[in-house]
Amino acid sequence: MISLRAPLILASASPRRKALLESLGLEFEVRATDADETWPENVEIGRAAETVAMRKARALEATSSIVLAADTVVVLDGEVLGKPADDLEAGDTLRRLRGRTHSVVTAMALRYGGRETSDHVTTRVTFADLEDAEIDAYVSTGSPLDKAGSYGIQDDMGALLVDRIEGDYFNVVGLPLRRFYTLLKAFVPDLVTST
Repeated sequence: MISLRAPLILASASPRRKALLESLGLEFEVRATDADETWPENVEIGRAAETVAMRKARALEATSSIVLAADTVVVLDGEVLGKPADDLEAGDTLRRLRGRTHSVVTAMALRYGGRETSDHVTTRVTFADLEDAEIDAYVSTGSPLDKAGSYGIQDDMGALLVDRIEGDYFNVVGLPLRRFYTLLKAFVPDLVTST
């Protein structure tokens, strides 16, 4: 369990990030932002994700609260695969991922009292060699539509897509908890306690 001696705001509408923070015992407020999520060009992927996460954190005026924002992307062959526009695009994305290894990058940005910091984590995910019927069944659940790369590893059927991962599982869900904790402790050491 973690407790903070300052209010925490999660600048994200992601139910997965909310659940992950709750699993740590943290109390926080959810305030989604409409920050610019345009992907920076000619910037290394991890740093680009940090840029987007920081835009989200800066979109909130909350100097007396710790603001956490994050951005998760799926990367295949150097191309960022965002959230699908519809079922057809979700199916196409999953067909590209099947039997192959891709990267999931989650960037985190923290702001407090006029200061800010950011970091990112990369996890490699290898998909099973899925049949078209398996992909179609998963797409029909509607789950892919709000997820980068068109899948959620934490979903009942989404877990069946993945053959193996190398790195932080929680990063693939949407927030690398250990890295978040160490980043938070380094950023506001006097405000973090563990029980």
